[in-house]
Amino acid sequence: MLAILKYKAGNQTSVRRALDSLGIENTITADPAELERAQGVIFPGVGAAGTAMEELVGEGLDSVLKSLIWQEKPLLGICVGCQILLDYSEENDTKALSVIPGECRLFNPSWTEDAEGRIPIKVPHMGWNSVRLLAECELFQGIDPRSEFYFVHSYFPAPAEEYVIGQTVYGRPFCSVHGRRGLWAVQFHPEKSGRPGLQLLANFATYCREAADAQ
Repeated sequence: MLAILKYKAGNQTSVRRALDSLGIENTITADPAELERAQGVIFPGVGAAGTAMEELVGEGLDSVLKSLIWQEKPLLGICVGCQILLDYSEENDTKALSVIPGECRLFNPSWTEDAEGRIPIKVPHMGWNSVRLLAECELFQGIDPRSEFYFVHSYFPAPAEEYVIGQTVYGRPFCSVHGRRGLWAVQFHPEKSGRPGLQLLANFATYCREAADAQ
């Protein structure tokens, strides 16, 4: 079973529908005991980093998440859940979870989409873009490298270099996948990214099951 973290800044329902469509048992919960029993945790997020952190801290879920990660419980952060695994976000001047070293930065509207520098990027970044992997990652097994995923965000993660797994180009290359084995974070929304996104979620579930069986 996978647990989807329940908090007011999360987008739990869309993630649950995606897992249900794959036949993956799941539950939406903020109960530490249920999170502990789950084979893996999905940490979604929408909206602003400051609001998300206020919700987590207010419910004591920041400590719960850190404890699960310390225990090497597999975790997948999505969108804002990806951003606030870092130390800091420029959005709302937010002190984040400090699970992975780095910060989250605002897209620079002076960046351009074309080589001639004539077409400025639009902020927020909304639409479909590919991911170029810089390191092997179980999440992307069986996914065509040309696949595109759905993004909607104004801020992007900038972790320490050794944690960068994948990049996407929007004006300039930015980190769109970061973490380490068993602790992954994606800036895009796999639950809204069609077949490639569903495959990514299925791969995460497979990793969680195999990790649990190996214990």
